[in-house]
Order: sequence, then structure tokens, then C-alpha cells
Amino acid sequence: MPETHARRRSLLRAELRAKELDALLVTDLLNLRYLTGFTGSNGALLVNAEDDARSLFCTDGRYLTQSETQVPDLERVIDRPCDAALAKKANGRLGFESHKVTVDGLDLLEEAADAELVRAAGLVEQLRLIKDEDEVEALRMACAAADRALAALVEHGGLRPGRTELEVARDLENRMLEHGAAGPAFETIVAAGANSAVPHHRPTAAVLRTGDFVKLDFGALVDGYHSDMTRTFVIGDAADWQREIYELVAAAQAAGRGALAVGTKVSDVDAAARAVIEAAGHGEHFLHGLGHGVGLQVHEAPALSKVGVGTLAAGMAVTVEPGVYLAGRGGVRIEDTLVVRAGAPELLTLTTKDLVVV
Repeated sequence: MPETHARRRSLLRAELRAKELDALLVTDLLNLRYLTGFTGSNGALLVNAEDDARSLFCTDGRYLTQSETQVPDLERVIDRPCDAALAKKANGRLGFESHKVTVDGLDLLEEAADAELVRAAGLVEQLRLIKDEDEVEALRMACAAADRALAALVEHGGLRPGRTELEVARDLENRMLEHGAAGPAFETIVAAGANSAVPHHRPTAAVLRTGDFVKLDFGALVDGYHSDMTRTFVIGDAADWQREIYELVAAAQAAGRGALAVGTKVSDVDAAARAVIEAAGHGEHFLHGLGHGVGLQVHEAPALSKVGVGTLAAGMAVTVEPGVYLAGRGGVRIEDTLVVRAGAPELLTLTTKDLVVV
């Protein structure tokens, strides 16, 4: 998508001019992918503030053919190390990703560059906060792959007594591959029984049993973009306390989704959901922030939490995932991926949020 990447670089050049930088050296590989489409393991980009025709892309000989296809619209430098090779070609005030460059890496840049090195942390990440429609479409496809995989898992009896958490996790990940994912977005969480009270439990040989909560937190990876969804099931019969906790978390999740409006403080979104849980006397059992941004990383800005900073803007992709965790008994989390819009948010994870007893 050369046009898409050129448009993103154009937005970045405007930021560089505003900060009186002559160029930016991009060395973070996710930021490089965002700006060029390159998916290799070694590369860098020198973005010229005035003229994209003077921007340079660098990789090494392993990616000669790949870069011809993925980065057809920029002049290429085949060299290594790429950061030093491009720094040598810069003049004036050269911004660099100081939040990503190591101490030794900075020494290398200082040796290579005649330009004035200027810390320029987070400039590309600030652009990545707002997803363009190409990114949203990739997120839609990732969420759809996860939705379809979960539906197939349930339909074919994948959640049943006697299976282990590990077996369910591998089954679900394989089904995501079958439904269009390049891979799982992160290590799938399957947490049964008392393990469901551990927010980020890693699946084990623990066996699913009748009466268990089973919490599934998982996502699909499509075109580099991550989906993120959590659903909590009950095997067999649901006890009254399980229905009570589930309904509470569902109400809190609905409140969080309802607070996703342009201009709202991210901390206020967290507060909207947290207030529901606190009013029911379970505030101490909600152990984490409400959600996070999602895109080329499964956890990225903004952070929807008590200490989150900033306000929502149209195009931000975020999760809303309150939970209540009762140690030794079980827990519930319900999570969706959504895109903030000028009106109501767009829901990307479409699996029902009603309590499902399997």
C-alpha cells in the first residue's frame, strides 16, 4: 500500500517541521512497518522533513528482493548497520527515537552522524494512536478470525469436562489459523475453575470440570494487526454466585463501552466501569486497568486506567475488559476490541456477551 505509507510519512513530515527537525531516523521495526510496509527483521528509515523524495530506506542484502516489493516508493540503501548508514547521510537537526535507542546505539550514532542529534521520542507512536481505515480493516479481519474460531471451538465441543487448559488453548489457536489468522496475537489464556481468578494465568494441564468458570483471553494476528477478546463460560450448570458475578462484570463492561466518546478522558472511561463494580462491593477484586490501545502491538497507547493520561479521539482502537476475580473460587472477564467513532464506538469483536453455559 505505497499510497497509505506515503500518506503516513506526509503526516510525520508535518510533525518534523513543527519541531524544527530536518529529518527523523526511524529504527523501531514496528514504526518502520507502519511508515513503509517493510516486515523484515533489519531496517531503518530516514524521513526527510521537506521532501519524501529525499527520504531513504535501508536494509541489508538478505532483504534485497523483499524490500523491492514492500518498499517500491523510496530510494534504498543496502548496508549495515542501517542506523549508522543513514545517520551518515543526514544534515542539520536529526531526530532519533530516543525511547528505543540503547546507550551503545547512541554512541554509534554519534560516531556516524555529522548532524545534530535531537531526542524525538514517540513521534510515530503518536500518529499510530489514530488508526486509518486500512488499519481498522485489518483489525476487523483479525477480530473476525477470532470470533469464528471461538464459535467453531464451542460448536465442536471444545469446552468440555476432561480437556486440559493446554488442549483448549492449542485447539483455539489452530482454529484461528484455519479462519485466516497468520498466528495468535499473543499466548492464549485458558483458565479453568480457580485459575480463572488469576488475570493472566498461563494454561496448564489443569482439567476442565463441570461447574467451572472457563476464561478465554485470546486474539488473532492479521496483516500485523492484533485482535484481543475475552469471554468467560461456565461448564455444566452455573451457580447463583457465578451468575451474579458474571452479570456484574457485564454491566461494568457495558458502562465502559458506553463511555467511549470523543473527547472523554481515558481515566474517566476506566472510572465509568470501575464505579459499577465498586458499587457492588467488589472494587478490590478488579485488579487491573479497564483497557488499552491495540494495533501493531497488542498493548499500546492509550491506557484506559486510573492513571491513564489523555483523551479519546476518533480512530483510536481500544479494548474494554473489566474483571472480577475471587481468589480460590473463580473470576470473570469480558473484553471487546472497539474503535472510537464520532458517534457510538464500532464494535469489532462480535461474539455474544451473554453468559454461555456449555
